[in-house]
Amino acid sequence: QVQLVESGGGLVRPGWSLRLSCAASGSISRIDDMRWYRQPQGKERELVATITSGGSTNYAYAVKGRFTISRDNAKNTMYLQMNSLKSEDTDVYYCTADWLAVLPTGECVAAKGWGQGTRVAVSS
Repeated sequence: QVQLVESGGGLVRPGWSLRLSCAASGSISRIDDMRWYRQPQGKERELVATITSGGSTNYAYAVKGRFTISRDNAKNTMYLQMNSLKSEDTDVYYCTADWLAVLPTGECVAAKGWGQGTRVAVSS
């Protein structure tokens, strides 16, 4: 069974920085696209950034130039460096990924999943 675990959230002041991490563990043959979402209270999750297995990235307009998504394929870990944080960045941040899981039979199957979320609060 594959798990995604986020970490790095916290309470910071406007203009400060945070780095979120998302570590995948379990029987994984390969991780393809990885993404960060955030969910404002009472609203649907919105895509923040995407990174492919080859390192290509895309960002939501609201975070472009301030956030940087990256990954370490050897560690099955994705990061989100968040700089110049604003109060409107306050949300629960979730990671999600598409991967090829290895079953006990040795068969590989495509799967996807979400982490449990990490809370980011930006307030003066």
